[in-house]
Amino acid sequence: MLPNHAPLVIAEQFGTLESLYPGRIDLGLGRAPGGDQLAARALRRVPGSSGDTFPQDLLELQAYFAPAAPGQLLRAIPGAGLKVPLYLLGSSDFSARLAAELGLPFAFASHFAPDYLDAALDIYRRNFQPSSQLKSPHIMIGVNLVAADTDEEAARLFTSLQQMFLGIIRGARTELPPPVETMRGLWSALEEQQAQHKLYYSAVGSPETVRRELRRLIEQTGADEIIATAQIFDHAARLHSFEIAAEEFQDLSLSTTI
Repeated sequence: MLPNHAPLVIAEQFGTLESLYPGRIDLGLGRAPGGDQLAARALRRVPGSSGDTFPQDLLELQAYFAPAAPGQLLRAIPGAGLKVPLYLLGSSDFSARLAAELGLPFAFASHFAPDYLDAALDIYRRNFQPSSQLKSPHIMIGVNLVAADTDEEAARLFTSLQQMFLGIIRGARTELPPPVETMRGLWSALEEQQAQHKLYYSAVGSPETVRRELRRLIEQTGADEIIATAQIFDHAARLHSFEIAAEEFQDLSLSTTI
């Protein structure tokens, strides 16, 4: 969340990571504040450090990763000259337009904000300008991925995320709850419809079902990569879900970020 951090600090942090693990570091950047006023004060945010300055902060960050010019007084150490790849993250058309203008990869938070996905991807593709980092559009979409040995077990694990979204709908945000056998009786028909709409970009089920759903989402969006997120209460079940998913991604010959 770029508004929460000084571009120079980010450049030196990720410059350090790139120095330790060359060629293995990507930097995803979002413009949301990612917290309330209490968190903002704890992060030492100052007036003006908001999403409104995101484009300027992004250009400043890019400059720190560029090779230092002779006599340059302010440099990122480490960071200067490392050219860490940047990815813009968003849930609206703002970052889509900016990513297209700067020729950067674009990742959309479709796993919780499906309504603007098609419009954002269209804007990004139509307005893309090649850059030194990227010659053609590169799209990533977020997908809630819950895989298990059977469809029934995956559906049970998925109720944790469904309950969490039900809390959001009711204005009662909580930590991820344990799964239940069924959501029947926990939500109204309208609440179920609202939650399922928000969770449209989800692949839930057995290996065969997950493969089918991923293929559907890829064909629908033309995504180059998928960001797989798994809000699963039990850690062992979460690891097993990612193990299943990894095999399915190999079969689909698609890159994934977990």
